[in-house]
Amino acid sequence: MNSFSFHTTPSIRFGAGTITELGRIVTDRGWHRITLVTDKGIVQAGLIEQPLALLHQAGVEVTLFDEVTADPPEPVVYRAATLAAEAQAQAVVGLGGGSSLDVAKLVALLLGTSQDLRSAYGVGNAKGPRLPLLLIPTTAGTGAEVTPIAIITTGLHEKMGVVSPVILPDIALLDPELTLGLPAPVTAATGIDAMVHAIEAYTSVSANNNPISRGLARQALQLLGSNIHRAVHEGRDLEARSAMLLGSMLAGQAFTNSPVAAVHALAYPLGGHYGVPHGLSNALVLPHVLRFNMEACADSYAELAPLVFPDIGPGEGREGAVRFIEALATLSHSVGLVQRLRDVGIEQDAIPMLAAEALKQQRLLVNNPVPVELADAAAIYRAAW
Repeated sequence: MNSFSFHTTPSIRFGAGTITELGRIVTDRGWHRITLVTDKGIVQAGLIEQPLALLHQAGVEVTLFDEVTADPPEPVVYRAATLAAEAQAQAVVGLGGGSSLDVAKLVALLLGTSQDLRSAYGVGNAKGPRLPLLLIPTTAGTGAEVTPIAIITTGLHEKMGVVSPVILPDIALLDPELTLGLPAPVTAATGIDAMVHAIEAYTSVSANNNPISRGLARQALQLLGSNIHRAVHEGRDLEARSAMLLGSMLAGQAFTNSPVAAVHALAYPLGGHYGVPHGLSNALVLPHVLRFNMEACADSYAELAPLVFPDIGPGEGREGAVRFIEALATLSHSVGLVQRLRDVGIEQDAIPMLAAEALKQQRLLVNNPVPVELADAAAIYRAAW
């Protein structure tokens, strides 16, 4: 057995109504001035009201930053960090989807160290220390509450990542009640995103692919596959929402330690250049990347198939893998997601540019079971178009 390391958030609180513990959790840690990082959608949905009330009741001074956007650009991170510094924040709380949680991680990093954000990009370059950090997800997709990764947009379109155990939060607070109002399209896209995390973690060729990650990926896929339809079509079903949130977290723990690969690498340019939401970007390229990986991953895909789709019948090797890939494509359609790049306004003549951009994501592509060259990336995009 190869040696490996495994990192995750040290304290995880999960359960319906867990948000009511927020004030006590914060004050027990001695945090009396915090910056709360979120987005205007969370504010408009009313999801910010209870956390703010709980913190105020506990005597915590809160500075609210609600300017996070999807695929957050660098200036958003710097504005949030400046606000937190001016408020002399002792800790950072992130509330929302993956973008808000990622910004919260970087704000905590910037306020705890003299290191510049630019020097922190890449794997293992963020040295810390950071401010204390608590993350509260309101979507079941990114697993960001248990990952040491923050992705932001630099320049006009390029995505860069800070990847370091330093930005793993101190506490993840997961309350499925916060996801009950999530719209069906967002539920579907984020759910597929979580499934991609588990699939890619399971088949990653990273030297750190390990039995803990593979076990978590299998459990995540079982939870996600059996509950995504109910969560999308019966959005107030707390049991389904709980399973999706737990599955997303488990997938996050898996890919934190056995990193994702070509699906994510090819998805990033779709978000960076066309504003396609991250989960939908993954869904659009997923079956095409899996077909590209087929020869190297047939047995693994066949192993995962009955966990997600117990009704598709037995199949080993290539036969089982084909059933798995086709069932995933059908699932994406059945939860209401568009299926083609053209459906999100991407022109066919953009494919060479997208392929060149995807090849910049070498930190991800090195984990893919089959090497991806420029012509391969272009062929996958053409298949998805």
